Amino acid sequence: MSKDGLIELEAVMAIARRGSFRQAALELGMSTSALSSSIGKIERQLGVQLFNRTTRSVSLTDAGRRFVEQVGPALEDIQEAMRTARSQQATPSGTIRINAFATAAQEVFAPLILEYLRRYPHVHIDLVTEGKLVDVVDSGFDLGIRTAELVPTDMIAVPLGPARRFAVVATPDYLAKHGAPETPSDLLGHPCIRIRLPNGARYRWQFTQNGETLHVDVAGPVTLDEPHLARMAVLDGIGIGFFMESNVRDDIAAGRLVRLLEDWTPPGAPLALYYPGRRNQSAALKAFIALARAMSTNA
Repeated sequence: MSKDGLIELEAVMAIARRGSFRQAALELGMSTSALSSSIGKIERQLGVQLFNRTTRSVSLTDAGRRFVEQVGPALEDIQEAMRTARSQQATPSGTIRINAFATAAQEVFAPLILEYLRRYPHVHIDLVTEGKLVDVVDSGFDLGIRTAELVPTDMIAVPLGPARRFAVVATPDYLAKHGAPETPSDLLGHPCIRIRLPNGARYRWQFTQNGETLHVDVAGPVTLDEPHLARMAVLDGIGIGFFMESNVRDDIAAGRLVRLLEDWTPPGAPLALYYPGRRNQSAALKAFIALARAMSTNA
């Protein structure tokens, strides 16, 4: 609510406090004629006279006194809420609601979200992870994090980090026993950890090389919808797994897993933070977006 939307109520309260149109006008920083016009307007809207006026004095009518008693506390609450809202424009505080799929949240959690919380301890982050793509505005979120190519065209997008890649992996022991696939089609002869999508469909592993794209409907002993469980199965030697590189990067570096078919998993789209083009963003939201842009620049 703007100040203009409250001026009639503030005018009534100022006159009641001061007992004078002139003094009330000075308090509110307006002319006596404008103040009188505001009182006339609200009295017409209410259909009652709030003040008894003479050339020497002004006083509340009975209706005016009851009106002031009821409106006064409510007006103070509104003014306090407005002061609180304005303070958030100056100092980051309040809550930011973010929607992301789980892998994206894991990738940005430490470098972006935790770093933000260290810098702005008065802000609360409400992070929701889910596989399906939601309308962040209709669902009450301030921000979304998804693969850049999935960001709606009417949103403002901020790239986060470098391009992302898939990784096909197996343990050294598995490869010693079963050999390594040399092409994506060779996976049909291996037990694989199958992936279930959020809509219930089974994911067909996707590969790209020299402009050619292949989808392989692998077979295997287990179907999972959670990458951490899939990683556990692969590390246990159950079969070959298909992951976002970030989920198994440390395992590859440590030698626990071996990367396969690397030529068929080129870099793809990066992650992106996205949000609607709103005016009057809170200081908390502005600071989060600024940190995301800095993260992208330094990646």
